[in-house]
Amino acid sequence: MNFAALDEARGFLAAHPDIDMIELFILDANGVPRGKLLHREELLAVYASGRPLPSTILGLTLNGDDVENSGLVWDVGDIDCRAYPLAGSLVRLPWRQIPTAAVQVSMHPQEGLPASIADPRHLLIKVIDGLKAEGYHPVMACELEFYLLDARRDGNGRPQPALDADGGRPRSTQVYGLRELEQIEPFLADLYAACKLQGIPARTAISEYAPGQVEITLEHGDALQAMDQAVRYKRLVKAVAHKHGMQATFMAKPFDHLAGTGMHMHVSIADAAGRNLFASEDPAGTPLLREAVGGMLASLLESLLLFCPNANSYRRFQSNSYAPLAPTWGVDNRTVSLRVPGGPANSRHIEHRICGADANPYLAAAAILAGVHRGLREHLDPGEPVQGNGYAQATELLPTDWLTSLVALEQSAWARDALGSEFLGVYLAVKRAEYRQFMAEVGEQDWRWYLTQA
Repeated sequence: MNFAALDEARGFLAAHPDIDMIELFILDANGVPRGKLLHREELLAVYASGRPLPSTILGLTLNGDDVENSGLVWDVGDIDCRAYPLAGSLVRLPWRQIPTAAVQVSMHPQEGLPASIADPRHLLIKVIDGLKAEGYHPVMACELEFYLLDARRDGNGRPQPALDADGGRPRSTQVYGLRELEQIEPFLADLYAACKLQGIPARTAISEYAPGQVEITLEHGDALQAMDQAVRYKRLVKAVAHKHGMQATFMAKPFDHLAGTGMHMHVSIADAAGRNLFASEDPAGTPLLREAVGGMLASLLESLLLFCPNANSYRRFQSNSYAPLAPTWGVDNRTVSLRVPGGPANSRHIEHRICGADANPYLAAAAILAGVHRGLREHLDPGEPVQGNGYAQATELLPTDWLTSLVALEQSAWARDALGSEFLGVYLAVKRAEYRQFMAEVGEQDWRWYLTQA
């Protein structure tokens, strides 16, 4: 566990004498940052002896409700659990009016019990350590799509795309269009500057398929570090958008008639010296790459809830939408779930195209790498890569509903072994509670469909 040394905090405070407040946050299983706002003089104590946080902080629903059967509420008296700062996570927040910094914490494996069993970052570390024990060092990167919305809703109270720089409301967009990026140049300038300040390697920006939809690629690197960066990047995007009078959302399908938002995860395996074990002049990669694909395909259904964690996640799965529908793979083919991109031999890797942008990067990466490990251990053959239209050739489809994915994870012996029954016990209790709440809520669609017809 790479907790930070006390000297890191001392050095930061000396370099930033104007900082008054510190945001301390931890990421829960839903990817929601939760924590406290501290005063400057409290920071050194956090680095020296951790910060107590209630056990319930890692057992909440998406909307912040306690889940009584998570084992983190009454059973343990909502006990305090100690969290410690992560090395390199103390950064300035340049957009704040009050000089403020943020620091990410994670539960201590022992002092943080019982909440530490539900810490999603711990789960990713466990999976990575299992791979490293056998000489495999995972390398990953994220491509995250998001929508920029107007801070104001339309006349019906619904979200709407943000205004163009010229004050007009975009009604259409050109995918890969440069004008679309020009229109959000002030936002992008501040976003890239903030990323640079925080050490987040943000690279290519692309205008996507819908008004206000953008994708920015993060650079590949050590799997844990890459997911730390993805988590902090999502917070940063939302904050910079707010500064510019907009709302950024990573919701998987915010509009029924527009493209969904995904989180494409790029993965390869290196040896201890950093050599890519997937590297090959063959566009389909090495036999090891094929085994990794086989493992991810074999565990796809059981992992789906971690890739698509919410009811809205499944609205993204529509034919011919570049959102995958089947357990398929291919070489340089965007109609499949697992794509091996083209490029130089030493860059060979797998692009996992299933996750919605609403997925928790730590949990998605843990499930992906657990699937990779399964394939390497069992030498799984993925079959021949799909050529041409993968949608038309699919013989088996992924479920497109939340409950089926939830049940598949609940019943998976492989997931209990790979991810741990303690973590899954908390996570599934949370998702069951959310499912009950969601299904019990009566809203606009119910009235539109059934009010006069039933």
